[in-house]
Amino acid sequence: MPRRFELPGGLPFGFARFLSWVSLVLILATSIVMSVIITDSARNTMFRKQQEFASLLAENLNHQIYRRFTLPTLVGFGRIALRQPVQYERLDQLVQSVIHGLQVSRVRIYDHGKIVSYSTDRADLGRTDLAGPEITVALRDEDPSYTIDADISFWQALFTPRLEPGSFILRTTYPLRVENRLGRIDDDDDSPIMGVLEMTQDITNDTRAIIAFQWLIIGTASLSSLVLFGMLLVFIRRAERVMAERMQEKQRLERNPLGIIRSSAELLLKRPSSSDPVTARILEAIYDEAKRLSQTVNDFLDYARPRQPRQDPVETDGVLDRVLGFLEGELARREVAVTRETEPGIAVSGDGDLLYRAFYNIMVNALQAMDGPGSVTVTARRDGDEAEFAFRDSGPGFDPANRERLLDPFFTTKDDGTGLGLPIVNSIITSHGGSLRIDNAPEGGAVVYVRLPLRSE
Repeated sequence: MPRRFELPGGLPFGFARFLSWVSLVLILATSIVMSVIITDSARNTMFRKQQEFASLLAENLNHQIYRRFTLPTLVGFGRIALRQPVQYERLDQLVQSVIHGLQVSRVRIYDHGKIVSYSTDRADLGRTDLAGPEITVALRDEDPSYTIDADISFWQALFTPRLEPGSFILRTTYPLRVENRLGRIDDDDDSPIMGVLEMTQDITNDTRAIIAFQWLIIGTASLSSLVLFGMLLVFIRRAERVMAERMQEKQRLERNPLGIIRSSAELLLKRPSSSDPVTARILEAIYDEAKRLSQTVNDFLDYARPRQPRQDPVETDGVLDRVLGFLEGELARREVAVTRETEPGIAVSGDGDLLYRAFYNIMVNALQAMDGPGSVTVTARRDGDEAEFAFRDSGPGFDPANRERLLDPFFTTKDDGTGLGLPIVNSIITSHGGSLRIDNAPEGGAVVYVRLPLRSE
């Protein structure tokens, strides 16, 4: 059953994780809604620009047809009769020259009887069944109209892998008017209507661009949402880890009342009211003794109830970095030089915190044995399927008479020792499938050997 931690205010981390998932859903939903709004605005802008272009093109066609076809034809022939091949070919050449390269699919011209009098597709000539309601409106002297003819809806197009040409057509209906002498249509809209121009343009490519833009927005918004959610999860997990450590520390203090005494003495020492020398010495003595006794109790408890190690990948260089970094000040104070000769990239399976404590205890024992200036050499090398670590100090070494008993619990040669330092180290190492050996170096000083199985690749 998974562990469940709670915040100091009583809010469970499970609820916080639930809120993070809810936040992800809300962020994604908001992102999708915003992308739809933005894309819809972009689509409307695109259609509006297409309508403006179509309006300018229709106006240009109106001007060119009136000036270059209608007037010359009336002068030359006396009337407009598109059934005559000469007139039709002349108008067709004019229209084709104007729309060339402008992606216009088809152009039709309807007369007042709603009959197709001209079309770029000659099969439409003379037909009366092609005029829609827009033609009737235009003949009543109304404004131009713009209609989108689509095989599928825009939302269906979003999920269509490839839009075929002609999927989205812009159809423009424009009344053809007589221009004034200045080449313009009268502003009062009293100019006679010669007919109705119907023009279609394939805007499928522009629609594809809008769809690609929308998917870009959705993808970017979703990716940013996932990144934010990932950061939130990392924060929650780190908070869980910190809170778990604090809870463990709280439980440790609760099982060891000396921790409360030590923290209380430390708090009183830091207060300005404790400036009295006698009181300060008493508090300092209480603090030191509580700290020593607390460590003794913790050693007893840890040895009596050892923790089962995790089986995580552990880079031993990182563990040694932590140990030497933590002891840096103490090493400098005691004037102890550390020489490190370790192979890089050694990895074992285990509990990084427990291995840290084992290496730390070995280093502390070495410092206490030297009791002054000296040196410690730390080596690490691969030996078959195991890694061997050696901690050699320049102290007096182990007493040969007691060396065999140093790993026995509660045996100590120190006045204030508990006799559990090396036994706890031995317990940690053997719980990782390794071994611990103590000896005296030929050149003098003590050496502690630790062997651990290498992590399988």
